[in-house]
This record gives sequence, structure tokens and C-alpha cells, in this order.
Amino acid sequence: MKDSAAGEFDTSMWWLGVVAGIITIFFGIAALFWPGLTLVTFVYLFSAFVLALGVVSIIKSLASIKGSSGVWWLSLIFGVLAVGLGVYLVRHPNVSFETLILLVGFTFIVRGVFDVVEGIFSERTSGSKVLFFIAGVLGVLAGVFLLTQPVAGGVAFVWILGLYALIMGPLLIAMSIDEHGEAA
Repeated sequence: MKDSAAGEFDTSMWWLGVVAGIITIFFGIAALFWPGLTLVTFVYLFSAFVLALGVVSIIKSLASIKGSSGVWWLSLIFGVLAVGLGVYLVRHPNVSFETLILLVGFTFIVRGVFDVVEGIFSERTSGSKVLFFIAGVLGVLAGVFLLTQPVAGGVAFVWILGLYALIMGPLLIAMSIDEHGEAA
């Protein structure tokens, strides 16, 4: 249990990770089961997804500044980058498909690297560290695959994103529940 008021605030914010997981699952379902997406519609959908994850990351990082995790700043950096990307895409919905692939691929790689670093250096339980590490590796692999297979085509691109989101969503939920159990 954390001693400071900020630490108590951090432990009460575990549900934000569950919200992020649910948003990720909904994004994955939409990407997989809405095959007639136009590029502009997908850009808006992805924008909403990264904006929501960015805001959740910022709130969680600010809530855990004085908590036990010494790597709170990784979530803050990712959150700011994600919000910036979401705002950019909302303001520029007519980006080219190639630009979108680059932005999504780099987003997944950055998030994956941050998750791996957090899994290695955070003061979490070993189970939570493993979940962060798995999530990070999946993010990096998905990002590298997207960047190295740009000719995969529109539908395959959306399916890759959808599958990634359907795997990541439950991982995010599991990490939050593990965090909550650790704090209780």
C-alpha cells in the first residue's frame, strides 16, 4: 500500500487501464468487422483511439508521479505524443495511406518500446512485468510488420491493426487488474 496521498490517488486510478483496454477492444472489433471502411473513416477511428489512449496515459502518469513506479514519465511522453498524433489526424483526415501506415507503425513501436522499458524497470510484481514485456514486444512486432509490409494492402492493414488491438485490449485490462491487486 502506498503511504502518500498521491500514491493513494494512483491506486484508485487502476480502472483507467481497464477503460484503455475496453477502448482498444472496441477499436479492434471495429477494424475487423467493418470491412468497408474508407481511409478517411479509418483515420477518424484511429484518431479517436489514440486520443483516448493518450489522455488515459497522461492521467495515469500524472497520478503516479509520487507512486512506486519510477517510470511514470514514459506514460506521460507516450500520452503527449498520442494526443498530438490524434489531433494531427483529426485536423488532416485526408492523409495518404502511406503516411497513415508510417504513423501507425511508429506509434506501435514507440508504445512497445516504452512498455518493454516499463516492464523491465518498474517496481511492479513479476506477473505485471511479464504482461508489460509481452505487450511491448507485441507492439514492436506489429509496428515493424506494418512498416516492412506496406504493400499488404488496405484490408490486410486494417486486419493487422484489429488483431493487434484485440490482443492488446485484454492485456491492458489484465495489467490494470494486476496493478489494482498489487495495490490492495
